Amino acid sequence: MKSAVFYGKHDIKVEESPMPQLGEHDVLIKVMACGVCGTDVHIYEGDKGAADTTPPTILGHEFAGLVEQVGPGVRSVKVGDRVCVDPNQLCGRCEYCRSGIGHFCEHMVGIGTTVNGGFAQYCAVNESQVYHLSEGTSYEQGAMCEPVACCLHGIDLCEIKPSSVVLVIGGGMIGLLMVQLARLSGASQVILLEPVESKREMGLKLGADHAFDPLKQDIPGELQKIGVRRVSTVIECVGRVSTLQQAISLAGKDSVVMMFGLTKPDDELSIKPFEIFQKEIVLKASFINPYTQQRALDLINSGRIDVSSMVAEVAPLSKLEAILSDPALRAKGKYIIGPWKE
Repeated sequence: MKSAVFYGKHDIKVEESPMPQLGEHDVLIKVMACGVCGTDVHIYEGDKGAADTTPPTILGHEFAGLVEQVGPGVRSVKVGDRVCVDPNQLCGRCEYCRSGIGHFCEHMVGIGTTVNGGFAQYCAVNESQVYHLSEGTSYEQGAMCEPVACCLHGIDLCEIKPSSVVLVIGGGMIGLLMVQLARLSGASQVILLEPVESKREMGLKLGADHAFDPLKQDIPGELQKIGVRRVSTVIECVGRVSTLQQAISLAGKDSVVMMFGLTKPDDELSIKPFEIFQKEIVLKASFINPYTQQRALDLINSGRIDVSSMVAEVAPLSKLEAILSDPALRAKGKYIIGPWKE
């Protein structure tokens, strides 16, 4: 089968790999769509994502496809089912799993990070990781279930209330999902900061009340113009030290700053404790997608969240390395790999 194998920093090759072997409770999925995530970029650049990746590994953890074969012990999935995958398989036995915080599982299997994933024509996963797509949900939409699930966990931690004023920094795929989820959570105003005009326009279409260019506009001044007295929640979706500092600066009193964007592992943030004290800011972070995959799929299946408008292209495997290596290309929007495209 065709696959994109990661061998190390800046080294990923499209090549033939053996077909996955099925265990008793495994499902063989013909991968129809696999999203390119910021975590994939971090790994390609030699940095750690949510987990350590040991080469050679087939990357790709946001994927959906068609069930082609099932193991003898599989009961919840059958051949011909259209499905998506939760890539984080928990052990269920460690202290964290038994305490209801399984996303910190000590023995987690990361499909597409610690074991072979969806940048291939086929992938085998345990049936516990498989979720069914509705008839009206495309494979490309299903592949976006994992990022929506991660965003749902972050939104839950933000404690958004009806009438909250939410500021989202960054209008990439994640930021645009956060705009929609903030609106669904009852925010009275949702404001997007994004330097790329097309992404600001998309943010407005997807539910932002205002969208500003943080590189060219005075954001505190713009907030004052639109009558914002206090920003109660800031969601940082860029993963840079400068935007994290901006998030703290723009947060109002008695607010939550969600540090959602993934920085480089060794990045350090300089903060003024007195500012945190004076404004009583709560700094939070969000790690992967604990127990939110079905909720995310329900939103996608119901059409309550748009996961398609921000997609730039469904590209073949041969274009994956160019996407991972070129920030200008990624700036155009979300890329999805179709392993069956030529």
